[in-house]
Amino acid sequence: MRVLIVSDSHGEGALLREVVDREQADHVIHCGDFCTESAQLPGGWITVVRGNCDWVEVPWEARWEGGGIHFLITHGHRLQVNSSLLPLQYRAQEVGAQIACFGHTHIPMSEWVDGVLLLNPGSLVNPRGGFPKPSYAILETTGREDVTLSYFTPDGERLPGLGGKFPVFARSNPP
Repeated sequence: MRVLIVSDSHGEGALLREVVDREQADHVIHCGDFCTESAQLPGGWITVVRGNCDWVEVPWEARWEGGGIHFLITHGHRLQVNSSLLPLQYRAQEVGAQIACFGHTHIPMSEWVDGVLLLNPGSLVNPRGGFPKPSYAILETTGREDVTLSYFTPDGERLPGLGGKFPVFARSNPP
């Protein structure tokens, strides 16, 4: 399974469609702040949540299951991700999610904490926090033991030093 995870595209519907078309993922997750009419979002297999800058009525939070993995999708502002990832981690554990996808900070990151992969794809158009390039993430299952997470720029250039392999099926901290 191949999942494209994006966030904070802030009205750049054409760029979002370009990335979706190029990546040919089995599923697309948008973590909010798409800032377009829902008709401008790519069609197909997409789970989208509402961010603090969105006006379209979509859920604030969603859950999706694919390949035996349970995902929590949220923008993150309602869980105060700028201050701490602990509320996000607790919410993921509360709903039984192995992966919690969020945006809002515009900073790409992935962290394995107490059986939950916390994953922010960064912003598709406006990086922050000293990160020099816009980004998105691709998550791929590599069997029944772990997943591989990679980060890319909108033009498809791989971003080294981000992502890795995570044992989301084990529900324990990696070695």
